[in-house]
Amino acid sequence: MNQSALVVFSGGQDSTTCLFWAMKKFDRVEAITFNYNQRHKAEIDCAIKITKGFDIPHMVVDMSLLNQLAPNALTRNDIEIKAGEGGQLPNTFVDGRNLLFLSFAAVVAKQKGMKHIVTGVCETDFSGYPDCRDVFIKSLNVTLNLAMDYPFVIDTPLMWIDKADTWKLADQLGRLEYVQQNTLTCYNGIIGTGCGECPACKLRSAGLKKYLNKKEATQ
Repeated sequence: MNQSALVVFSGGQDSTTCLFWAMKKFDRVEAITFNYNQRHKAEIDCAIKITKGFDIPHMVVDMSLLNQLAPNALTRNDIEIKAGEGGQLPNTFVDGRNLLFLSFAAVVAKQKGMKHIVTGVCETDFSGYPDCRDVFIKSLNVTLNLAMDYPFVIDTPLMWIDKADTWKLADQLGRLEYVQQNTLTCYNGIIGTGCGECPACKLRSAGLKKYLNKKEATQ
């Protein structure tokens, strides 16, 4: 029986690893990217380039309303990126983002007859974002099934692994170097190794270093 999946795709390390995971697991894979006037449009260009390179059908959806409703460091160039302090969320958290992205992805998936929706959310390295938690995903999965009377499955292959194991998964899929060189995680919009200074780059590079050290120790 043919299985198909729609990947929520940003062109970053996590979603690109999920794209390769889905390409191994499913017979048919498509991708959806959301344009919410994010800080760096380069990530949309990156997503387009990756999907085009692997001949993955790809849709970019206008979600500019989210930019209007939730001003923060990822939707405004004039807001400095800051880590959370005193139990507060980082100012890179966009209220409602994953709720809206997954809901719109579900609408598209149903229209295309696809039951699986793949997302790279992770509770291990999630910066405290509430919409990256497993309990939220499970809750939304039930809600979407009830709302559309359709048997969606939200797949979260990275949910319980850290950044080092995300690099390991990319390596197991034979795509470690590709993910290193062609994805955009950096908050300052630099593809590949990034700026090395923003929180996203530091998390990415620390995970890679940890994985490569483990790999070397076992060889």
